[in-house]
Amino acid sequence: MKLADIYKEFRTDIEYIELVLEQTLSAKHPVLKEASTDLLKAGGKRIRPVLVLLAGKFGNYELERLKHIAVSLELIHMGSLVHDDVIDNAPLRRGRETVMSRWDNRVAMYTGDYILGHAIETTKVFSEKKVHMIISDAMNQMCRGEVEQIRDQYNWDQNIRTYFRRIKRKTALLIAVSCQLGAIATNVEEELQKKMYYFAYFLGMSYQIMDDILDFVGTNEQLGKPAGGDLRQGNVTLPALYAIDHLDGFKHMLENKLSKESSVHIDMTPILEAVRQSGGIEYAQVMSDRYLQKAHHLLKDFPECEAKKHLTQVAAYIGRRKY
Repeated sequence: MKLADIYKEFRTDIEYIELVLEQTLSAKHPVLKEASTDLLKAGGKRIRPVLVLLAGKFGNYELERLKHIAVSLELIHMGSLVHDDVIDNAPLRRGRETVMSRWDNRVAMYTGDYILGHAIETTKVFSEKKVHMIISDAMNQMCRGEVEQIRDQYNWDQNIRTYFRRIKRKTALLIAVSCQLGAIATNVEEELQKKMYYFAYFLGMSYQIMDDILDFVGTNEQLGKPAGGDLRQGNVTLPALYAIDHLDGFKHMLENKLSKESSVHIDMTPILEAVRQSGGIEYAQVMSDRYLQKAHHLLKDFPECEAKKHLTQVAAYIGRRKY
């Protein structure tokens, strides 16, 4: 099942959000316009806007109000991807050339800044201080997560606690505030707002762990890039951490084969196979499932409605992203 099948009843609203995204990123400068809209046309799952809209269904649903939250959070996500690609020196994103690859690092950095600037501008319609505090804190945490990842590149002595903190900041928090802000914008009662935040947080943690698993076992078609990209760039994710702790000689293999200078031309096949043989994939799957179970447990307390059914389906979709 695809996400598009899950929220097909919201297709009109999602298409409207897509249109607003395109209009928001329209720029007079030809390079900025082409670079930002090219990223938009590359697509994406739009999980954050979808969660904003679904959370809004539990309150006084008003698309014209919710669109500002949905667009802002997706722009924050998109802007961070452009910056990520520069940091990782990534030539492809979703099977297409990255902004960095098509132009250069300078254009990519300013494109990311341009997108993030629009993300902040989009929420100016909200007078509630809480909305702006939540968004600014999420952006702050994302930046800290990125800096931590840069600091720990090619550091094979990391621990699992550091990994979970990093994916919380880089991924899960923005997904969490998608539900939270959708609820706030539609006046959902405060207790349910908190539950929605944690539901989406657990969902985000599970989602990122599954992404990290797929980087070891996914096909080029699934990933839009070759498998093993994270390790090649020195980013140590959960399956590799498990292999380092449980497979004799694996850490030594990484130290000898992977570095900023040599990673580009290394054959990743033996490394990927070692991670698969270590049990790291299965361990990461168990951890992803635990977070997903926590999300499902919280969902039981949500009021019965169509939106709850759709949130259940979104959670199930994340759990089905098997290899």
